[in-house]
Amino acid sequence: MTTFALVGFGFRAAAVHRVAQALTEVDCVGAVVRDPRRRSLPVPAFADLAACVRETRPDFLVTAVPKVVNPAVIAEAVALQIPVLAETPPAPGRPGLRELWATVGASGLVQVAEQYLLMPTHAARLAAARTGIIGAPTQVQVSSTQQYHAMSLIRGLLGVGHAPAAVRAVRTVAPLLDPLGRGGWTGDTEPKPATTTIATLDFGGGRSAVYDFTTNQTRNLLRFRRLLVRGTHGELRDDEVVHLAAPQTIARTAIVRRQSGHDLDLNGFDTETIMLGDRVLYRNPYAGCRFNDDEIATATLLDAMAAWVRGAGPPPYPLAVGAQDHLLALAVEEAADTGREVVTAAEAWSPA
Repeated sequence: MTTFALVGFGFRAAAVHRVAQALTEVDCVGAVVRDPRRRSLPVPAFADLAACVRETRPDFLVTAVPKVVNPAVIAEAVALQIPVLAETPPAPGRPGLRELWATVGASGLVQVAEQYLLMPTHAARLAAARTGIIGAPTQVQVSSTQQYHAMSLIRGLLGVGHAPAAVRAVRTVAPLLDPLGRGGWTGDTEPKPATTTIATLDFGGGRSAVYDFTTNQTRNLLRFRRLLVRGTHGELRDDEVVHLAAPQTIARTAIVRRQSGHDLDLNGFDTETIMLGDRVLYRNPYAGCRFNDDEIATATLLDAMAAWVRGAGPPPYPLAVGAQDHLLALAVEEAADTGREVVTAAEAWSPA
């Protein structure tokens, strides 16, 4: 059994703990909170990280704290020689990212809790793109999630690594009804101003991206989530692929999700597989747990982190990768703020 401790116990930490309870190889043994006496927690609570590590001896830590305090927590964990899975983003702003890398980058102990490419639908789309069915990916368009999460999708699907990017962005404001939030249905009946940020990113070599995000779009079901991957031989649009199947033959092939529990299927509601024709793109490793997509991604990330600290698997999402995601997200915000093109450059965490 691989153990971990949480730092913080808000919305995200509670979700991580809930998922961990269903796993067989990972166990949460404690949490560091501001005042352990003021809250009833499902695990032992500690006022400081050193005490938690000393008493519970976790194999790794998961931080779930605001970005302004995240770097200090990460640095303390590294000083204690404890591997850490850090909340996204790992630090606020470019200076914060650079300072964090200078402090802990060489340790090799820090991973980032970026889970979007591990969600079943996105994992299946990534697998489809990697089959070569659309050729070499040349452009990714994402309109579903914000900032560093969207950059993770863009970079992963496009395969750009740490390539510099020329970023341009604009913002517009328009009224939008906002019926759902983190706490569920809002009860709002009147549209409120919502900001849309649209950016283009040019990575060179014919590779580019479009970022399109509206306030609360992640949860607001009145806005579609859209993802497009354009390639040299076709494109993937959400759950469909258009491609050249044979000479002078254009085919449209659906990406089909097998979800149990509908109609007379009495096996219970669960994700089973996601298919492209007769090819399995994704098979749910947690069948029977009744996880939603975010929970499946969180479970996958926790298991990957546990395997890594045991020396049984690769690092799940190194700090250098998470830092690059946030660097691009910051470039989008700066371009939108200033109305000028922003060009990213190689950073200390970029491969030589």
